[in-house]
Parts: sequence; structure tokens; C-alpha cells
Amino acid sequence: MKFSAFSARDTFAVVAGLVGPFLTALILLPLRASVTHTNLALLLVVVVVAVSALGNRLAGALAALSAAAWFDFFHTAPYQSFHIQDRADVETAVLLLAVGLLVSQLAVRGRTLGSAALADASHLERLHGVTRLARLSTSADEVVQRVRRELVDVLDLEGCRFVHGESTGGTARLEPDGSVTVSGWIWDLERQGWPYEEIELPAVVRGRSQGRYVMTPAPGAVPPSLEARLVALDLAVQAAAALDDAPAAAARRR
Repeated sequence: MKFSAFSARDTFAVVAGLVGPFLTALILLPLRASVTHTNLALLLVVVVVAVSALGNRLAGALAALSAAAWFDFFHTAPYQSFHIQDRADVETAVLLLAVGLLVSQLAVRGRTLGSAALADASHLERLHGVTRLARLSTSADEVVQRVRRELVDVLDLEGCRFVHGESTGGTARLEPDGSVTVSGWIWDLERQGWPYEEIELPAVVRGRSQGRYVMTPAPGAVPPSLEARLVALDLAVQAAAALDDAPAAAARRR
């Protein structure tokens, strides 16, 4: 479960962004006289990319700043000073910072896109699995319970149960557009997190309500993305369809 927007991995990446370039610049000291400053700067850029791929934008930016600072301190005259005398060294340090910031953003962007692609694939797999079960199963309750388990996973919930009948109102609700309302007012998930109460997800198909899922968010959990919430709505429709078709299916088996 996700309990913080700033994970242990991000914390480690921030520390690596601060310390990694320093250690690398220190290790490269014996090469200071034999390797050009440009090549030394490129080696430090590699460290920035590695940190960015591991962490977030903050870690990448700190790594770029750290790389530029320690390149200046250890590899430009006067040494062990943040002052630079040679104009070419100034340009190299500035380019190191600029390139480091750029590639850090590109690396984080690439990791974000990769994570999004994996999430999309996972969502499709969930929908396909539930749709196939709804088509082959002879038990509507089996579909309802499968959807309940999928909702716990896709929305990172502490608990979820299905309740037959219409909503009594007066509670938080996941709307068809993926937004959340509390007492009819739109709740700002991004700023406020999950509401501090149970949230209803209606199971409706062909305009007929078959019940609702009552969801309990995990304390402190980061609200899921809009895509995940829309997947949850599609899953609930599958449960509603199975319940709606159950009487006709039972009659055919008689």
C-alpha cells in the first residue's frame, strides 16, 4: 500500500543525488591530470542519469547541482574552491549543470511513461479477466466477489464489501466520470486525499442499480489515478451486468 507520496526509494534517490556525484568526483581525482575536463563532466552526467532513473525529479535536479558543484570544487583551478578562473572551465561547469538537469528530467519522464504503460497493461488484464469470468461463470456472486477483490487492488483499499439495494445517500460516492463527491459536492482528491469515510461505488447497468460497493480507503493512502478510478467503474458495471442477467440465466437452467 502507498502511504506517502515520497517513498523510501525516493528518499534513497535524493541521498544518492547529493552523495553520488561527490564520491564520483572524489574517485576521479587521480584522472584529473590525464583526462580532459569535458570527459570528466560526461562521467558525472552518467551519475546524474543513474540517480534520475532511480528516483524522481527532485533527486535528478539535486544530482545535477551536486555534480556541477563538485566538478568545480575538485576538477577546476583553483582546486578545493568553488571559484573558477578559466573561462573554458566555467562553460564546462555550466553545460554540466544544464545537461544534467535536462537528462534528469528526460530520465524521470521515461520512467514515468514506463510505469504508466505497466499500469495500463495491468488494468486491461483485470478487465479482461473479469469480463471472461462474467461470460463463463454461472454464479453472479462469484463475479461480484471477484470484482470486490480487484477493487481492493486497483484502488489500494483497506476493505470493500458489496451491498444490495439502493444507496441511502449522505455518503461519499465515486461518480461515473471518476470524480468523488461528498454530500453532492465534488471532493478534491489531489489536494485532500481520500475522504475520511466510506465511499460508495454504484453497480449500475442499463440504467438499473444492482447494488453498490462500499469501499474503505487505507489510512493515509495516496488516491489512485483517474485511469484507475475509471477502471473501477468498469469493473462495477461487470458485476451489475452479472446480477442483472442472473434471473434469466437461472430460468434457462430450469
